[in-house]
Amino acid sequence: MMITYRSTAPLLALTLLAASAGPVGAYPIDAYPETGIARLEGFRLAQEGKVKGNRLPPGAQLKTADIQLRLLDQPDFEIPQPDAALTKRVTAMLGAEARDYSISVLDLSDPAKPLYIEHNGSLPRNPGSVGKLMVALALFQTLADLYPDDIEARKRVLREAQVTVDNFIHSEHHEVPMWMPEQNRMPRRKLREGDTANLWSFCDWMLSASSNGAATMVIKQVVLLRHFGIDYPVEPARAQAFLRETPVKELSELLIGALTEPVTRNGLDVERLRQGSFFSHNAKRAIPGKNSVATTHELMRYLVKLEQGKLVDAWSSLEIKRLLYMTQRRIRYASSPALSDAAVFFKSGSLYRCKPEPDFVCRKYQGNVENLMNSVAIVESPAGAPRYYYMVAITSNVKKKNSAAEHQALATRLHALLKGLRPASDVRE
Repeated sequence: MMITYRSTAPLLALTLLAASAGPVGAYPIDAYPETGIARLEGFRLAQEGKVKGNRLPPGAQLKTADIQLRLLDQPDFEIPQPDAALTKRVTAMLGAEARDYSISVLDLSDPAKPLYIEHNGSLPRNPGSVGKLMVALALFQTLADLYPDDIEARKRVLREAQVTVDNFIHSEHHEVPMWMPEQNRMPRRKLREGDTANLWSFCDWMLSASSNGAATMVIKQVVLLRHFGIDYPVEPARAQAFLRETPVKELSELLIGALTEPVTRNGLDVERLRQGSFFSHNAKRAIPGKNSVATTHELMRYLVKLEQGKLVDAWSSLEIKRLLYMTQRRIRYASSPALSDAAVFFKSGSLYRCKPEPDFVCRKYQGNVENLMNSVAIVESPAGAPRYYYMVAITSNVKKKNSAAEHQALATRLHALLKGLRPASDVRE
């Protein structure tokens, strides 16, 4: 039987989604002067009532200086063995679909008494847009290699390098916010050829709006950075000549090395965590990559290293964490009302596929062939002075159910469970 791949939009060859409809944002909104990420200014003005836009929930109002790496003083911390009793409780929470879930949870609310929960933590799945975490790692590793002792030079590249969307993206599913100061408004639309912004903005669109086009353009810049080094950014004609004249096999090797070597160099297992290719079909055809994979255990190790400042270095780790900070409308796991007062550092991704089946209607996030939903989150509750601090990595493949709603409900239950384990006198103040 022929299998079709469908979304609620028109028929597509493949549906790879990482954000629901509606505005999503990351990065603290006071950071426009530092980063040049234009949409932050629009979001800031919206909070002052000067621009139409949603008000931020309490947990999304931290300033840039408030975002901290919370394990800097524990460089030797290792994830403990899973707590069997707690793992059993969480597995029971997952119900009949437990075998279709992988979950790793690390609760550090009391640093002296870490709690770890893991179920199917070594089961590999396609990471979907969670793979963009590895793209961020690749970019910051490349910048650090070029400017090992010059943070300002790295910032300068992110802020001043102008990136223009080209035919590498071909088509885009996700809309991104476009701040238009002259009209005092911020419409959302899909990226299209000719759109230009700085590299920091493309990183933000990649992680906040989960734009596949933005991720593809960031990966392309990593390839160019690896080739041109400190001469980057180069004139578009020079970059195009390099891509046109270099044999595809060499470009493929450069791409795969750029994406996977940083994973290994930062102490992660590339066989259990990698993004191996672009996110857009045109780019994949131009420069082939390899498959992508993730396990929740290795995603948890990524989060721990992030908090320890060990992803590249402390500055890079902090910058990635800021890029993951949820501002504006929250989705999927992060949309749980239980997390409204929490600072949530979040990335999600989904991939669903459908085939014809009697009495079945293919809907968004409800595939009957495959229905992957992945969520990674660092939760600090309440924001700014957390009494509860934990990390979560989840992958699931529960067919025919709305996986976005399922992850939201799981977040609510898990938050209640972890709060119940820690009396008020037994958590950090």
